[in-house]
Formats: sequence, C-alpha cells, structure tokens
Amino acid sequence: MKTKFALITLLVAGLVGVNCTAAWSEVEVVGGITPDQRPQEFPVVTATGLTPAGEAMALYGVKQPYPPSLKWLNDQGGWYTPFIHPGMTGPYDIRHWHAGSDR
Repeated sequence: MKTKFALITLLVAGLVGVNCTAAWSEVEVVGGITPDQRPQEFPVVTATGLTPAGEAMALYGVKQPYPPSLKWLNDQGGWYTPFIHPGMTGPYDIRHWHAGSDR
C-alpha cells in the first residue's frame, strides 16, 4: 500500500512540475543586461490622485467641515481605496450609500 501511495505521489508531483515548468517558460524576462531600464512597451502611469468624481465619492455622506482624519485623501495618489465604494447595507451604512438614488 505504501508503495502505491509513493508511486502516485511521485506521478502527481511530476505532472505538477511539468505544468509549472511550462508556465515558467512563458514569463517575459524583464532584467536582461539593462535591469535599470523599463521596457518601452510596458504601461506608464500618466495620472495620479483622485479625480473630482472620485473625491466626491470618497466624501459622500461626510458632512462639512471635513474631519482632519480625512486628510489622507490628499495623498491617496493612484492607489486603490475601498473608502470610495459602497460598503455594507442596513445598520452598517452610516454614510447612506444605499439610501437610494439621491447621490
């Protein structure tokens, strides 16, 4: 019984290894002889910060004057933040995202 288990384990490991090797060979090498230079065809960030629409979404449901704890929005940049998307419904919806189409 132990021999069968060991044989099956080796067979599965070999198949996984073959699949990993095939996937690894498809990866594009970025380094090469000029690892300090970004390849020309790679995407480039052209805009940073929240758009006016994104800022309005981030501040939706927050009354003015805005609390100092929201100053991090000024430094948000292009990073994803869950605070500009509706969250949970019901009693947890303190900013009234789900109250209707009044926004």
